[in-house]
Amino acid sequence: MEENHGNFPVWGLLPKKETGVTSFLSDNPDYNGKNVTIAIFDSGVDPGAPGLKETPDGKVKVIERFDCSGCGDVQMTTIVESKEGAITGISGKTLKIPESWTNPTNKYRVGIKNSFDLYPERLKERMQEENKKKQWENQHAMASADALRQLNVFESKHTNGHALSEEEKLVKENLDATIEHLASTEKKYNDCGRFYDCVMYHDGEKWMACVDTTENGDLNNCKLLGEYSVTHEFAPLNEADQLNFSINVHDDGDVLELVGLCSSHGTHVASITSAYFPDDPEKNGVAPGAQIVSLTIGDGRLGSMETGTAMVRAIIKVMELKEKLGIDVINMSYGEHAHWSNAGRIGELMNEVVNKYGVVWVASAGNHGPALSTIGTPPDISQETLIGVGAYVSPDMMLAEYSMRAKLPGMPYTWSSRGPTIDGGLGVTVCAPGGAITSVPNFTLRNSQLMNGTSMASPHVAGAVGVLISGLKQKEIKYSPYSIKRALENGATRLQDVELFAQGNGLLNVEKSFELLVNHSNAPERDVRFHVTCGGNAKGIYIRNKPPKSIFEGSITVDPHFLDSESISPNTKIDFNLKLTLKCKESYVEHPAFLDLSNMTRVFGIKIDVSGLEGLNTTFIEAYDVSCSAKGPVFKVPVTIIIPQDVPLSNTIVVPSAQFEANTISRTFVTVPELATYAVIKMRSLEKESIGKFVVHTMQLLPKQYCKAMEINKHVTVNYNAESSLAFPVQGNKTLEVVIAKYWANIGSIEVQYSINFFGVKPNQGSVTMIAADGVHNVHVTTLQGEDIQPVVTLKNAVQILRPSDAKILSLSKRDVIPPGKQIYELQLTYNFHLNKGTEVSPNCPLLSDVLYESEFESQLWMIYDNNKQFMGCGDAYPSKYNIKLEKGDYVLKMHVRHDKKDHLEKLNEAQLLLSQKLASSLSLDCYSNYSQALISGKKGSLATSFVSNTVSFYIALLAADKYSTKTNNAAHHLCGTITYAKDDVGKRVDTYPIKYILPEASKKATKPQEKAKTKAEEFKEALRELKITWLKQLDASNGSETLYNEMLKEFPDYLPTHTAYLQSLEVMESKKQLPLLNKEAIAAQKEEDIKKIITVCDKALENIYNNSLLMFFSIKNDQRCDAAQIKQLMDRQKTVYIDCLARKGIANCRLYLISSEDPTRMENITTIWKSLLQFVDPNDSKAFQANAMYFACWHATVFKHYGRLLKYLQRIIEEKPTRDVEEKINEIYKLQKWEHLVRYHDRLILAKYPHGYRPF
Repeated sequence: MEENHGNFPVWGLLPKKETGVTSFLSDNPDYNGKNVTIAIFDSGVDPGAPGLKETPDGKVKVIERFDCSGCGDVQMTTIVESKEGAITGISGKTLKIPESWTNPTNKYRVGIKNSFDLYPERLKERMQEENKKKQWENQHAMASADALRQLNVFESKHTNGHALSEEEKLVKENLDATIEHLASTEKKYNDCGRFYDCVMYHDGEKWMACVDTTENGDLNNCKLLGEYSVTHEFAPLNEADQLNFSINVHDDGDVLELVGLCSSHGTHVASITSAYFPDDPEKNGVAPGAQIVSLTIGDGRLGSMETGTAMVRAIIKVMELKEKLGIDVINMSYGEHAHWSNAGRIGELMNEVVNKYGVVWVASAGNHGPALSTIGTPPDISQETLIGVGAYVSPDMMLAEYSMRAKLPGMPYTWSSRGPTIDGGLGVTVCAPGGAITSVPNFTLRNSQLMNGTSMASPHVAGAVGVLISGLKQKEIKYSPYSIKRALENGATRLQDVELFAQGNGLLNVEKSFELLVNHSNAPERDVRFHVTCGGNAKGIYIRNKPPKSIFEGSITVDPHFLDSESISPNTKIDFNLKLTLKCKESYVEHPAFLDLSNMTRVFGIKIDVSGLEGLNTTFIEAYDVSCSAKGPVFKVPVTIIIPQDVPLSNTIVVPSAQFEANTISRTFVTVPELATYAVIKMRSLEKESIGKFVVHTMQLLPKQYCKAMEINKHVTVNYNAESSLAFPVQGNKTLEVVIAKYWANIGSIEVQYSINFFGVKPNQGSVTMIAADGVHNVHVTTLQGEDIQPVVTLKNAVQILRPSDAKILSLSKRDVIPPGKQIYELQLTYNFHLNKGTEVSPNCPLLSDVLYESEFESQLWMIYDNNKQFMGCGDAYPSKYNIKLEKGDYVLKMHVRHDKKDHLEKLNEAQLLLSQKLASSLSLDCYSNYSQALISGKKGSLATSFVSNTVSFYIALLAADKYSTKTNNAAHHLCGTITYAKDDVGKRVDTYPIKYILPEASKKATKPQEKAKTKAEEFKEALRELKITWLKQLDASNGSETLYNEMLKEFPDYLPTHTAYLQSLEVMESKKQLPLLNKEAIAAQKEEDIKKIITVCDKALENIYNNSLLMFFSIKNDQRCDAAQIKQLMDRQKTVYIDCLARKGIANCRLYLISSEDPTRMENITTIWKSLLQFVDPNDSKAFQANAMYFACWHATVFKHYGRLLKYLQRIIEEKPTRDVEEKINEIYKLQKWEHLVRYHDRLILAKYPHGYRPF
């Protein structure tokens, strides 16, 4: 088809010219990725997205889809048999089995899944908005208007000034309650998604599954899908969402895996890699002939964050599918920043994929530049096996993608992460175009979208590797992941005037790389990886802090490793030998000239002279094969030396003038003064008409901490009229890098002046732990230049220590076995906690927190449930990311940890959890200038100040007892927050330190008043009575409850609990038994004689209680009698029995009335009982709750058909203790009121609040 793009630079939308892909495929069209499979470790790939349906030779593009996170899993352990062509789903709905289904066993597995579990966040938001418009807003507005109309009619009839009768008051209360309930449901509206019944069966050849997206059991109108691996079938969940899903089956049918997408990221990445548009080849991906395996590592439960479980499962899939599908390349545009990279379970498995299975692994370097040492993990793992990719923007991209008004020279993006790695490795192997406008999933309702990042650069390189491998396969030329990586390094195009650590070895050059692979395919090191370590276990030489001496001597170790070493023949290892010449362009590095390398570890010494060096210095020690230097270095050792400048005595560094063009980067390295704790950068334009957009990135690298531990990375607008300032914390005696970069897309030149000012109020304790039992706490602070001191202590969270109530280790299924047979085990820990009041909580397992790729364990995921097993939220290794709002009540937290060594997991059986709970309002601790005043909470006084550096001591007083009590707050072991020392606002904002306040042990409960001593005979008689009471509650009429009741009445005629115990045996006071009946069949099924028996027993009890005596006693405000406590205890007991019996009698009379309303005395009895009850209990009082009285209130409202009042009372019961029975009763009322929108909404809410069981990990 003839293309007609006019003058639009369409080639810049998905750039390929810059890296030579376009010209290479023009010369070699068959090398387009044909016979190559690329695994995409990402958020999932949409097989229905434009360009991802087929390859040029008509094959399926996406050949495998797996959600490795577990987010899409559905438990299918419930097996049912079809009867009369229907089965019952987990939701309770009847599901009609289509006649077209072929199921030889007639047995079906059923499960249930919430649509929002499969939705990416943006799709969820779109569907919530659409659902509210279509299924809620108008319907609810009409219901509310109708309720208000009824109230208006009532009020218009009662405006003559006469007082309302009791019956009319109830009518008005009912109308008000209806309006209030509708308003409340509007306020609390929260679309929890649709719940889909899932049905699965085996047709004799393969598993088939159907998801009931109709929500009414009509499976004829639902798509039946086979396993994707077998059928490549997929379908949208529904027409509105357009989320394409497919299925996999695990554990012999026990687990159905619904594969969706957790974001649009993965589809965009796959499109860059290998999209194919037969009618528009300019839109093709880099390797349009390659096929895709989609492995979702992002977990939708965590907002697309990757987990250890997902990573390991994805790696297992690659290992399993390597032989079956020949997976050649992995692209991973995901990652985090690690605290260290020389260890970590996931990193070891990544290395195994490359070193044993021969898969080329490409990873994005990260988007955290422009400071140095901001490379993410991956590619920064223990071995340099992965290809790290930085992001580059070309002139054509600027015009086509970013609609810039002018072309600029090609450059790395400002935000692209820079090397070296924290242990000296290069970090960035090559750079590649880091932006594209290409396909995104159908659920976005878009054809294509602009995305940028190293996430887009990495798939470009992965596609290019696919093109290279495609050509090598067709030419039958051997290669390895090592030869591929070396070819990319040595074939890259070095970009002029671009810093090394942004571009790595340069811009990807496909043609040059292919030439190196072809010409040197028989090089002796083709299948060899050189593991280079410097000093201890570093990947390069990295001197960052000010050196104590000018001459350094050290050793470099080179260790050759063969691809799949265990399978390599001994002769190959014996024959391996390289004669290498070592070269370095810089004279400050001295090294040997030659190195003879065989299959053994070699060590050689180097000497570095840093005298005369300033600022940033970079070079390499490169090893060339003396027999063929044309193939480029066999390996190289990065050398990075930073010589920071000293700060002047004024503690200020001033740059009076600096010229900045787009992407100009100015780096300043300084040794922070010892006493400095924070600094301020101030910037101003020197040109009146110029405005510049800058990135200011400051960083200090701390031992065993990731690059974000001590940094700021902010966008700043600089102009002439106002000074821009930015404050940030620093640590003394360590090198600080200050990067000021004009943003890459900010066209034009600007002259800027800036300064860096250092301040300091340094405490003698990096973090404060104050134990209340120790008393007043002393702190010393030392100023840098006499800064004013005003300590402020703020406590924001209470922390409860949770110990596991259960711990069990499980052997996982085949899905979690690392080939060839390494079993993964799972430790499941259960924690229980109670909240006295609602708050935000953040769980933290300190043993496992803040590490993922560097962790010894592969996963740590926790989920919180309420006591009905409703899922409340989840989190993983990074606790600061997850805050869950919970109401008061009981909760269960389940956490799992995985490892292939069972004994490692056993050591975590008693792992404690810290439950951080946000305080309703922050607390403060007072600070005093002397100990005595702190002890008595007296005069605070002022702290001494000076014009020069000095040390000041102050005291933190104890928290006042009335400020925090575990009796009125949630349980806690300690409080935590921050302490600041500086008086000025800037210091308070950035120079903060953690403080932990260990609470004192809670005081013992007051002892009960001593009762009169009893004889042993009296104690025995009392114990025997209580034993009988206990059994009376549990017996029923068939096993002698009435006999025991009558016996006890004779023996203990005045003991009131006898009656309540017998009433409990006749009918349990719980929602299932006591909720009002709304349909005639249920009402007619009641037995009158049983109901009348309850009334009889209630009357017997009430005969022993004097109503007036109770009223008189509870009207007394202050009882001065000596035995007042015992009297109150007795009267409280009588009141409880009185209310219980009144409520039961009232309910019984309501039941009789509904059975037959002909007897007028029944309504009179109901009214009399209601009035008597109101003397002691007000069902409308939100602060007091009596379950039995509330049940009677429900029946009372039902008798009068006051459904608004009934809804109000039912809602009170739910607020106290949510149960499914009460929720379903509310839905019955909605049906009676014909509020169909509420019925539909509440049906889904019930399924969310009362699930079938706990969610699987």
